[in-house]
Amino acid sequence: MHGVTTSAGSIIISAVAFIVAAFVSSSVNIANPWDKAVVLRLGKFQALRGPGLFFIIPILDTIPYWIDTRVITTSFKAEKTLTKDTVPVDVDAVLFWKVLDPQKAALEVADYISAISWASQTALRDVIGKTMLSDMLEGRDKISGVLQKIIDERTEPWGITVNSVEVKDVLIPASLENAMSMQAQAERERQARVILGDSERQVAEKFGEAAKTYANNPVALHLRAMNMLYEGLKQNSTIVIVPSSAVETMGLGSMAGLTALTMGIGQDKIAKENETVQEAG
Repeated sequence: MHGVTTSAGSIIISAVAFIVAAFVSSSVNIANPWDKAVVLRLGKFQALRGPGLFFIIPILDTIPYWIDTRVITTSFKAEKTLTKDTVPVDVDAVLFWKVLDPQKAALEVADYISAISWASQTALRDVIGKTMLSDMLEGRDKISGVLQKIIDERTEPWGITVNSVEVKDVLIPASLENAMSMQAQAERERQARVILGDSERQVAEKFGEAAKTYANNPVALHLRAMNMLYEGLKQNSTIVIVPSSAVETMGLGSMAGLTALTMGIGQDKIAKENETVQEAG
C-alpha cells in the first residue's frame, strides 16, 4: 500500500509540474525589435506588447496579430488603363509604407496588407484617368506625389502612413511608340534646320562686314584672293578658273602666271611624294 501511495503521489506531482510548466511556457512570449503583439483578453483589446520579453495570462489572453513596424514595400500596377486623352497604358509602381499605430492596423481593418494593395491600385487608376499621356511621361515625380497624398489619406484611419510612392515604368502601345518616335525625329530635324538657317544668317552678316572692309582696301582683297588660290592649289593641283569680272576684280594676274603657279605647286607636291616613297623604301 505504501508503494502504491508513493507511485500515485509521484504521478500527481508530475502532472502538476507538467501543467505548471505548460502554463508558464504559454505565458512567456518574446517579440522581435520590430514586432508589436496585439493582446486580447476575453475578446477585448488589452494592450500592445513588445519588443522583448513579456507575459500573458493563458486561456484569458490571446495574441491574434503580430504587427511588423518596419518600412514595407508593396508593388502594384494598373493594366490597360485609359489616360485623360484615351490612351491605354500599363503603369508599374512601388509603395513604401509603415504601420504607426498597430492597434488601429489590427482592429480597424481585417487585412491591412491587402487593403493597402487595393487602395494603391484604385488610386493609381484614378490618377491615370485624370492625367494626359504627355504629362505622365514627363512628370513622374508629380504623379508619385499625388499618389502618395491620395493613398496616405485612405490609409490614415488604419494607423498606416505612406513614406513615398515611386512610379517604375509607363508602357504604351507599340504603334503609339512608333508615332511618337517619328514626331520626335521630325522635331529634331526642324530644330536642325532652324539652327542651320541661323548659322547661314550669321555667316552672311560676317561676309557683309568683310565685304565692306575689302571695298575700302584693295590690297587686302588682293592678298586674300592669292591666299585662297594658294590653299586651293595646295590641296588639289588641278583647279579651273573661269574668266569673269569677279576674277578681274581680284587682280590675280594673267592666265600664264596662274598656270606657272599651278605647275610649280604641282611639281613641289610630286617631289614631296617621291621623297616619302624613298624614305619608306
